[in-house]
Amino acid sequence: MAALAQSGARRIGFGQPLLVSSRPRPSLAVPGRRTRGWKRLLVRERSSTQWEFLLPCSFSSQSEGSGDDDQYKGEPGDPPSSSSPELSWWMRLRKVDFLQLLLNRSHKDKAWAVPWTGHTIFQVMFLWFGAFWLVGSWFIPIAAHALGYSKDSLTYRGQALYSLVTDIAEGTVGLGILHRCLAEFHPLSKDWFPVSWQGQWYVEACLGCLIFPLVNRLSQFNLDLLPLPSPFTASSVEQSISARDPIATLLYAVVVSVCAPVWEEVLFRGFLLPSLTRYLPLWASIAISALAFALAHFSPQRLLPLTFLGLVMGVVFVRNRNLLSSMLLHSLWNVFVFVELLR
Repeated sequence: MAALAQSGARRIGFGQPLLVSSRPRPSLAVPGRRTRGWKRLLVRERSSTQWEFLLPCSFSSQSEGSGDDDQYKGEPGDPPSSSSPELSWWMRLRKVDFLQLLLNRSHKDKAWAVPWTGHTIFQVMFLWFGAFWLVGSWFIPIAAHALGYSKDSLTYRGQALYSLVTDIAEGTVGLGILHRCLAEFHPLSKDWFPVSWQGQWYVEACLGCLIFPLVNRLSQFNLDLLPLPSPFTASSVEQSISARDPIATLLYAVVVSVCAPVWEEVLFRGFLLPSLTRYLPLWASIAISALAFALAHFSPQRLLPLTFLGLVMGVVFVRNRNLLSSMLLHSLWNVFVFVELLR
């Protein structure tokens, strides 16, 4: 009787389940078994009458054992299942948490608890950029002129000292703006502006140096897209290096390896990146902070390499939650460029 019902089920197709009565059996309901695309479900009612339901395989329950010898293997022409070799690598790839792999953080992990809104973020960035321009282009030149000095008339050592004073003034004013804008939110949690000498943060910062050749390639590609204006005038740094003045070279080394990394990392990785996580995913916050970092250098010819470098420094910072890691990587990049100029 069951074989006849099964044959009829195959003729009818995958429609409604077929109900077949059979003689009473002493057994209770048992897990069904697959037979040629159909699932046999045995159900015992109170009247001790057992009914057999022939169901399509798509109705199979989770109660059947995976080790059954009669387990359904599929009909010819059926799409491969998730356990087939053709799809096993794809299923394993989909289970990989790439965010956790890259940033050492899971999708479920909470980023930063940002107490301020977009108004404060805009206020800090606007005032910082404004102060950077005013101090470097107006306040320091006016103060030097009042003291009887002109940048163009200074020696190589004088220009190096001028650059050091300007950079320190810009960074100090910028940190003052940041402190003043966030004063109402004090005390901040320990997650903000984290600096710690403990841990192995320096290892990943040093490993980041491996991308420096790629940054150089991007720099050359950027220059091919946007060549330098002609005639091009060498900067005071390049002029001092070409003169081989050791004192001037030392002063410029302090500017590029100490001052600039500290100020810029506090702003872009310490403040902007975590603040953006209030509105954006972590990866988007890293990308936008990297773009802002590149734009802050006011050089279209270096936009691509600095954006990529900002991405790497953002990843290093997020992985370690330590500003020293991104500061070190930033400093190593500046030293790398500085040494290239010395050749």
